[in-house]
Amino acid sequence: MNRVAQHPVQAFAAALAAVGILSVMDAVMKALVLAIGIYAVSIWRSLAGLILAGALYLPRRLPWPSAATLKIHVFRGVIVTAMAFLFFWGIGRVPLAQAIALTFIAPLIAMMLAALFLHEKIGRKSIGGSLIAFGGVLVIVLGQARAELGPEVLLGTAAIIGSALCYAGNIVLMRHQALAAKPLEITFFQSLTIAVLWAMVLPFAGIPHLPSPTWGAWVVVAAAMSTAGALLFAWGYARAEASYLAATEYSAFIWASALGWLVFSEPVSFYTIAGAALIVGGCIVAARSKLKAPGEVEVAT
Repeated sequence: MNRVAQHPVQAFAAALAAVGILSVMDAVMKALVLAIGIYAVSIWRSLAGLILAGALYLPRRLPWPSAATLKIHVFRGVIVTAMAFLFFWGIGRVPLAQAIALTFIAPLIAMMLAALFLHEKIGRKSIGGSLIAFGGVLVIVLGQARAELGPEVLLGTAAIIGSALCYAGNIVLMRHQALAAKPLEITFFQSLTIAVLWAMVLPFAGIPHLPSPTWGAWVVVAAAMSTAGALLFAWGYARAEASYLAATEYSAFIWASALGWLVFSEPVSFYTIAGAALIVGGCIVAARSKLKAPGEVEVAT
């Protein structure tokens, strides 16, 4: 085991950067789902992600993880696969900003799970910041309730809520996993698990057609952003508690609003702007809760 100093501020910045990168990836994935379908995107992105992660991890010839650590990798890989499929299927039917707003139940659930399973103490400012941010989500949902919902939007909404429930467990597992392994190992075995799971589907659903060179390039871009985001999350979650970093997820709404408007011409209402202001405020409040001198925790070497 190796003792790693806790750096909450730097970890918060890394998690914010990861959210930003993955938010841009969400926009790319929405375009891909609309263009070539969720199945083809999932298959080819999993393959590209495995190749990228393997190129970073395998040349180092690091020791194989222990059985206990490998179980964590596989378990989180299964959750991430289900989470990603539900989310990307959903954003093909729901505006990005609305989809991200729905996922914001995840950090609140994650804080409770972190306290229950990781025995983390939830500070008042972390709770307060998350509640302020969640208030922003309620403002956004109020605005969305004024719009008419078709059956496709309702199905997409249900899928995204299911994805959010998976992501709550994922947030907690990120902390647990980050204390057991290093970022490159985490990213490789997550990519490997996802690729294996999708490979198991191939005999039943068949091999999807290769996308055109243009869309194929965007699949690689999406895989690269997924890898970068995973590495940043792994680094950050080894250096700060899950209940604290969970608040960074709220910043995704700012990205979703801007990208939805710029790329997909999805309008941004007054409710969206008001909710975004509350979300940013909540993130700031939560970030200030860990400005004290950091300690150390033991992590795997």
